[in-house]
Amino acid sequence: MPYFTRLILFLFCLVALVESRKPKRRRWTGQLEMPKPSHLYKKNLDVTKIHKGKPQPLLRVEDHDFSMRPAFGGPAIPVGVDVQVESLDSISEVDMDFTMTLYLRHYWKDERLAFPSTNNKSMTFDGRLVKKIWVPDVFFVHSKRSFTHDTTTDNIMLRVFPDGHVLYSMRITVTAMCNMDFSHFPLDSQTCSLELESYAYTDEDLMLYWKNGDESLKTDEKISLSQFLIQKFHTTSRLAFYSSTGWYNRLYINFTLRRHIFFFLLQTYFPATLMVMLSWVSFWIDRRAVPARVSLGITTVLTMSTIITGVNASMPRVSYIKAVDIYLWVSFVFVFLSVLEYAAVNYLTTVQERKERKLREKFPCTCGMLHSRTMMLDGSYTESEANSLAGYPRSHILTEEERQDKIVVHLAVSNESNSSRKKGLLKGQMGLRIFQNTHAIDKYSRLIFPASYIFFNLIYWSVFS
Repeated sequence: MPYFTRLILFLFCLVALVESRKPKRRRWTGQLEMPKPSHLYKKNLDVTKIHKGKPQPLLRVEDHDFSMRPAFGGPAIPVGVDVQVESLDSISEVDMDFTMTLYLRHYWKDERLAFPSTNNKSMTFDGRLVKKIWVPDVFFVHSKRSFTHDTTTDNIMLRVFPDGHVLYSMRITVTAMCNMDFSHFPLDSQTCSLELESYAYTDEDLMLYWKNGDESLKTDEKISLSQFLIQKFHTTSRLAFYSSTGWYNRLYINFTLRRHIFFFLLQTYFPATLMVMLSWVSFWIDRRAVPARVSLGITTVLTMSTIITGVNASMPRVSYIKAVDIYLWVSFVFVFLSVLEYAAVNYLTTVQERKERKLREKFPCTCGMLHSRTMMLDGSYTESEANSLAGYPRSHILTEEERQDKIVVHLAVSNESNSSRKKGLLKGQMGLRIFQNTHAIDKYSRLIFPASYIFFNLIYWSVFS
């Protein structure tokens, strides 16, 4: 290579080296840059990082067979349980069940999950780790439907402590059976139970117990139901025996409910009582007003039938008599007896009028014009008084012409002489007309029916309340 060419290359390399070592100038942006604190550049220690060649996971999940319970072959592993009731959603009398949302927590120790820790802090995981380790197989006895909430993620929490203690919590909604007794409905109290039990492990492998006794069950103060008053929650436990598999520990969440009576007073008891009282109105109606009394009786009977049908439609078809059935059917009997009462009054009145008609046919002097004139006096005079005022005795028989003449004269004279007397007695006769046209059965019914119904109510409310 010529000397001149080598010199040019040397100079070019020298210039490039000088330019590379010069400080670069930043472009002006109009903002001042503040110096960053030095502690931000300090990196936190990532304890979850697994270095190549030296795998050291925190939980040695792959080193053990978690399909077996902890301390397999030894004594039963104790599993503590506590529950926090979030809501009591519904009580169904027709299906005889209840729906409850709760937080179910389990406590046990699994030394296979122990890990070294300098600060003795626990680690919290979600539901993904639950599928890799052993957890108690607790289920709800007599459960119809249940599910674990999964919005926005599975509501499952797993907390592991350095010594191997585990806290397993999940949020569950369960619908379970409740055997209800409606013999005192709607004045009843119901006691329902939610039962927890291990499905596979007997008491020789797993021992379920309430972690803090009665304090293991906690409830939200805002829990309320529309038809019930929650009186108390309490816990119990006992052994359950199955002939094929053995003895199991079973935990009970018991709660007592008392039904609100005011709703049924407005919807059932008050309407039934008013219908019974309305049926008594027929006792004060004239016995000759057949359409009024019959229509009133039929209306009250049909209304009572509707009330009974409406109450039974919302209740299960039990084989025993409920308290509300006793009240409604006794009220129905009172209404029905009021209809039968008028049937008896009408029949006896018909028999009495038939006898009077036969009696008048035996005595012609009391028939014909005389009877019609006497009836025109609106009951002010009897037939014997009219005969005596006409001037002839009952035994004396006159011809038709003479009898009519004397009656006409008698009516003219009596109207002039007794006009002042009739004016004075007119108001009294109008007030007594109802009682004069009332049958004796109606008079007794006005007292007997209300007194009997009041006596029944006293006995009913003293027994069932």
